[in-house]
Amino acid sequence: MISITEEIAVPSPRARVWEVISNPADVVSCINGAELGAAHDDGSFDGTLVVKFGAVRVRFAAQVTLELAEDEREGRLSARGRDGQRATRFTAEATFRVVEGDGPGDARVAVNGEITINGKLASLVESGAGAVVTRMTREFSDQLLQRCAGPVPVAEQVAATTTGQAPRPAGLFGRLRVWWARLLERRRPAAPVPGRAQEQSKEGSSGNAQAE
Repeated sequence: MISITEEIAVPSPRARVWEVISNPADVVSCINGAELGAAHDDGSFDGTLVVKFGAVRVRFAAQVTLELAEDEREGRLSARGRDGQRATRFTAEATFRVVEGDGPGDARVAVNGEITINGKLASLVESGAGAVVTRMTREFSDQLLQRCAGPVPVAEQVAATTTGQAPRPAGLFGRLRVWWARLLERRRPAAPVPGRAQEQSKEGSSGNAQAE
């Protein structure tokens, strides 16, 4: 049996993190080698996951059920499936919860789960599970942070360049957006001062009159 206990800090509001983590399509997009399949009438859906254990790549197919508690920002995921050769079966149960983070506007995702494997590849999978879980958790965390960051509002970008109080961008994409906004602001021509253009026009007209 493989146990998973992870906690991921996300520099995004709790509501936004829940919006992503409760959407199967968004979650699958955060997992390398995962694909979302057909949905069924009972609310479950098909999924596949390709995992590399050393030099061996194993493709698992599963039927997944997701139960959500919107008010508590909690969910339970159940999966049952087998590898492509039907020689190895697995069952998985996991719970996740999105809570407030340590700072304002931050959140944390707590995940607890167990995976039971039986069959031909059980010993191979379990022996490499530690490294695989660590690698996949790191990759998932990076993708989750980027997806939760979302676009930086234009008003917020302008405020950062005019007041010097930059928003706290989440993830690499967020920092790149703020950098790009600042670059555009530097290249933008200065706005004319109200009334100044009229004064310059009057001065020019007076000068022309005197020259005549």
